[in-house]
Amino acid sequence: MSSAISANWTSVNAASQPLVEYLISHAQALQIDISTLSNGTRIIDAGINCVGGLEAGRIIGEICMGGLGTVTLGTNSGFDNWPWSVNVHAKTPVLSCLGSQYAGWSLSHKSEQSKFFALGSGPGRALAAKEEVIKEFGYQDQGDSTCIVLEVDSFPPIEIAEKVAKDCGVATNKLTFILTPTSSLAGVMQIAARVLEVAMHKAHTIHFPLEKIIDGYGVTPVAPPGGDFMTGMGRTNDAILYGGMVHLFADCTDAEAKELAEQIPSNNSSDYGRPFAEIFKSYEYDFFKIDPMLFSPAKVVVTNTKTGNSYSAGELNSAMLSTSFGL
Repeated sequence: MSSAISANWTSVNAASQPLVEYLISHAQALQIDISTLSNGTRIIDAGINCVGGLEAGRIIGEICMGGLGTVTLGTNSGFDNWPWSVNVHAKTPVLSCLGSQYAGWSLSHKSEQSKFFALGSGPGRALAAKEEVIKEFGYQDQGDSTCIVLEVDSFPPIEIAEKVAKDCGVATNKLTFILTPTSSLAGVMQIAARVLEVAMHKAHTIHFPLEKIIDGYGVTPVAPPGGDFMTGMGRTNDAILYGGMVHLFADCTDAEAKELAEQIPSNNSSDYGRPFAEIFKSYEYDFFKIDPMLFSPAKVVVTNTKTGNSYSAGELNSAMLSTSFGL
């Protein structure tokens, strides 16, 4: 991909920083906790030792999108017995979804006492620019403070904070971690806000020219918290795989729009048709054994902005969603 796609991209760190400060200044109302590691790194706990409500998760979803996305609650999920949803729109879909929101930064630390692993998402990824997908865009953000979102149920060790701060080129007291376990409402909300990102990542996986995607919108049910990590992870994946719908707008040919719509939906995968937790268990809890084509929204519409023609593919699966959600 030509770096021309990123020539006019704005700073995701600058755009998201006011949202991070809003979380901190309204922590009590949002039912989240704020603490600091010994090196000054701020920790925003959105559900480990606190409630972590839906509104916190909605704002965290916008932080993940680099401050360039809008996340709102809606009342049309497409399912009679699960009437509400989250709606997502990105101002600059490729930058917002893949340059910031995608959980692509692998972070791990092991000691004699414990081991920690998480995939980092959020604007800090664009400062570190360690991942191939970021390098592909020819984009590296600038900033003296940053934030990383971790989908975890434990606090990161100080070694992780030191590594992230160094890679991002910021002082440790200018780094903020936001922790979002899938057992909290904030956790399931911020994952639902990834419905558009999942479609964008699928488009990247199938090598569609991303510079041709000029706008996008997504809607998906918000899964109920699972009570434990595995159940929560399964439900949050199922919400998108079986209940997510995305509308992409592309500056392309009709043939390209039709092919993109047909290739994205999750029902193209050989693993489609079972709850995600069951699929994960069948592969001995190894993500890399799962068919990568599964990680997609259930239904996709692609509109060719040149001709105005639209193409749709995939299906919403209410039976599978009910099974997953325990309805």
